[in-house]
Amino acid sequence: MGINTESDISANLQIGPTTMGMVRIYVAGDGIDLPLDFDPEEAEEIAQELRTAAAGARKMAEAAKAKKK
Repeated sequence: MGINTESDISANLQIGPTTMGMVRIYVAGDGIDLPLDFDPEEAEEIAQELRTAAAGARKMAEAAKAKKK
């Protein structure tokens, strides 16, 4: 499965600080229990990557919408 492959898998996502000063991204779903800990600097880099991906996705959606007109 790649980044551009659709899936019917659903999961819950929780993000928050830990008592150890880390940022945890916690993914839980059917058969999935995945805690991912990052130091604050790494978490900020991930946040920037998410913003960049969201902007790219928005541009692609707008281009697809304009193409349909």
